[in-house]
Amino acid sequence: MMRVLGMRVFGRPVPGVPALGRAVPGNSQQPGSRLRRSGGPVLIAAAALLVVAAGSPSASQAASAGRAASAGAAAASGASAARAPAPSLVPPPEPGSPPGTVPASGSAPPMAPLRPRQLLPADLLVVSATPLPAAATDKIRRLPGVRAAEQVEAARVRVNGALAAVLGVDPSQFRRFAAKPTALHSALWRSIADGGIAVSYTMGQQAKLPAGSLVTVAGTKLETLRVGGLGTVGIAGVDAVVSDAVARSLGFPAGNAIVISAPGASLPALKSKIKAVVPRTAAVELLVAPAVRAAGGSGTGGSPAPAGSAVTGSLLSQAQLSVFLRAAVSRVGLPYVWGAAGPTAFDCSGLVQWSLAQAGVAMPRVAADQARTGPAVPVSRLAPGDLLFYHTDPTAPGYISHVAIYLGKGLMIQAPEPGMDVQIVPVDLGSGFAGAVAVAPAVAAAAAANPVG
Repeated sequence: MMRVLGMRVFGRPVPGVPALGRAVPGNSQQPGSRLRRSGGPVLIAAAALLVVAAGSPSASQAASAGRAASAGAAAASGASAARAPAPSLVPPPEPGSPPGTVPASGSAPPMAPLRPRQLLPADLLVVSATPLPAAATDKIRRLPGVRAAEQVEAARVRVNGALAAVLGVDPSQFRRFAAKPTALHSALWRSIADGGIAVSYTMGQQAKLPAGSLVTVAGTKLETLRVGGLGTVGIAGVDAVVSDAVARSLGFPAGNAIVISAPGASLPALKSKIKAVVPRTAAVELLVAPAVRAAGGSGTGGSPAPAGSAVTGSLLSQAQLSVFLRAAVSRVGLPYVWGAAGPTAFDCSGLVQWSLAQAGVAMPRVAADQARTGPAVPVSRLAPGDLLFYHTDPTAPGYISHVAIYLGKGLMIQAPEPGMDVQIVPVDLGSGFAGAVAVAPAVAAAAAANPVG
């Protein structure tokens, strides 16, 4: 019997369901507009549900099986899998496919090409601990302003022993909601339809999951899946995608989430209407952030805010700033570990979150949300303690996927990537630089507890 453990949406505990809110800032827009990134919508958070099964494989079993699967894929050309075996020779991807795409074996039905005009922004997400009735999806589709609503499965499970947020989808229907570079390439979606798993570019790189490798996924049972490709969906917080058939086999609650596209609609008003037609236990999240920026700012923010407002008037105190920077520098030399948030290992956003926590400042967990924690700052006005953000994902070029801390005098501290340690390096203002923000503790706390407010 499946059990879904607790989620916090907008700072309110929802019995039995935990989710993670994440923001993706983009270019500046006019007051009240919604942030957009190049090639698609700027998204905030997918609710990632932690699925635990009574009698399901333990974390240690899942981790051991994951290591065994990875070793087997590397060492044995005849390795077997529950679905498709890892190829001894990975065939070339179709022209223009995302990095690391492995073509499907051909057992899945052909995947029709998708044209850019068919892409849809993912604007809202409904998520529940239990299956949602199909009638609720039908009612949502009939609401004014809704262009599309797609029922999917959402769960947080262990992939090679590490927790990952995974969606179960109908590939031919869901791909239109994905980030443009990922959505337009059929080979990736054929691999999903064929029983494989597609992982985000960040997860694939940081967790060392190359296309063609085998991974062990622990739901109600252990299953070994082939990584069919690397491609960010574009809904922040989603680490991987499988087909709905695979999700059901893993024990995900059937149809427990709905992705909604409503371009041009008033999303707060639509959210209220959606809550009226779904079960009371279901949470409704906005996936698009209102734009906010301090006067004179640029880069990751949105429109100017009045001088002296909460956004501009309550930045880190000198005492908080001192503790924050000392804490960050004290971690130099400790290892980068994907998903780690201290005190002895860190990923990039984990270092920021832990260091600010030592100063009593609550921060969101991921870089994309951390970019919403204060006013944008132009490079000419950078000050120690400002956060620097970067685009590093070629499958979603507008997605914020790295953060560093500015130390002053042209230096920054960061947790860079696997195999490297926390380091102090010269500030990078190259093509991947997305902008900077000055942390405002009240704004940061609101972003941590309530991604949209």
